[in-house]
Amino acid sequence: MDEAWRLTAKADALKLRAAMLLSIRGFFQAADFLEIETPYRIPSPAPESHIDAVISGEWFLHTSPELCMKRLLAAGYPRIFQICRCFRAGERGTRHLPEFTLLEWYRSGADYRDLMVDCEALIGRVAADLGLPGSCSWQGNRIDLDPPWERISVREAFARHASMTPEEALSRDCFDEVMADIEPRLGLEKPVFLYDYPAPLGALARLKAGEPDLAERFELYMAGLEMANAFSELTDAGEQRRRFEAANLQRRLGGCPVYPMPEAFLDALPRMPASAAGIALGVDRLAMILADRARIDDVVAFTPETL
Repeated sequence: MDEAWRLTAKADALKLRAAMLLSIRGFFQAADFLEIETPYRIPSPAPESHIDAVISGEWFLHTSPELCMKRLLAAGYPRIFQICRCFRAGERGTRHLPEFTLLEWYRSGADYRDLMVDCEALIGRVAADLGLPGSCSWQGNRIDLDPPWERISVREAFARHASMTPEEALSRDCFDEVMADIEPRLGLEKPVFLYDYPAPLGALARLKAGEPDLAERFELYMAGLEMANAFSELTDAGEQRRRFEAANLQRRLGGCPVYPMPEAFLDALPRMPASAAGIALGVDRLAMILADRARIDDVVAFTPETL
């Protein structure tokens, strides 16, 4: 395919993406969030069993700005957001890129339920700014954006769409496989918040009061696509260290590189506000939905294969 033709064919999607980013910034500025920037190259990512970082010399390219942003939250910044490039090894597909764009925001005095309201307001505002008030269409499927959006617990989703409970799926080591069957059914007519994940699947999330087998975590789905991952913040440094150590053990057993402990983050964690929450939203996937494009390749100027 001719290079100039390929890039020109993306013009409408890239213009919509640019307008979308302007709208996102306007939303957070109006809500008194401070836009910040953090380094892309860090000494250690958050150890998680299923996410592989890209090595950069003796350090790593960040998989998310999460650790540095939480240190700012712990230092007293009450509302912050960032739009940045992130890097994850081995992620490539029609919905994945090894270098992609994330929007992350963090709030003190909030929990994961407050972030659900943020999502409804943010995406509703962006859609309206793009001339899509109240709804959008993706691949022939109309999605109603008027709040409130549906909230479904993980336990309820398994009851509706699976032949086992989340606990059984975890014990059989097939949770991700079952979720792969459930996800395409979520958010087809209206966005869906899938919330209250089993505790082992909330790596940096606070456990739910009165239900310690559950983590205060949700994922947002639109048209079967996972759009965002959010949780109420864990502030217990000892518990966080134990979770990181357990994740590194799983990485070692799986033959994956083991990461150093992010000590600066762990040192800052006790200063985190007692109530705080954070979220990561995929900018490329939101552009896919709002531009009505089936592939992530169609909403970025360059993919790895074209460089």
